[in-house]
Amino acid sequence: MRSEAEVMADERVSALVDDLIGRVADKWTMLVLEALEEHGLQRFTQLGRRVPGISQKMLTQTLRQMERDGLVERTVHPVVPPHVDYCLTSLGSSLSEAFCGVWLWAEANLRKVEAARTAFDRRE
Repeated sequence: MRSEAEVMADERVSALVDDLIGRVADKWTMLVLEALEEHGLQRFTQLGRRVPGISQKMLTQTLRQMERDGLVERTVHPVVPPHVDYCLTSLGSSLSEAFCGVWLWAEANLRKVEAARTAFDRRE
């Protein structure tokens, strides 16, 4: 039988998974994660250019949440105008690696998924 501490730990892990999947599955988080993984340390404006369609407000919100979750490190340089850099932490890189498997799966199964969707749409 599991102890109360083990049950509580499982509940906390479950809550974290639910929270992170909801956030990471978010379109913008995935795209920012990908941009930082591919290009490394970047300034806010560079990130904005690498994530097409994202507004400054949404980029700011996404980066703050990623920083709060320990996925991104933000460095402010005390110059005028302010210079702020963002990079993935080791935790962020490990999450990126985990999602790399999804990309590989999608690449390997693209034609099968497209065929299944076409067959389904024809039935409708």
